[in-house]
Amino acid sequence: MPLSGEAIRMMNYVDDVATTLRRIQALIPTLTAEERQRVSEYLGKSAPSAQDVLTALQAK
Repeated sequence: MPLSGEAIRMMNYVDDVATTLRRIQALIPTLTAEERQRVSEYLGKSAPSAQDVLTALQAK
């Protein structure tokens, strides 16, 4: 079954998020321990999380 335009757009969003996370991951070694902690806390509080979205997609 072919995908709708909306599904394709959402998959492109996932690609964009993955690209952003790769960029963040590449820069982690440049951060101080305090900066890593602050970014970690900020990411942890981000809503919705990737897991939240995955759970919603898998819900029946």
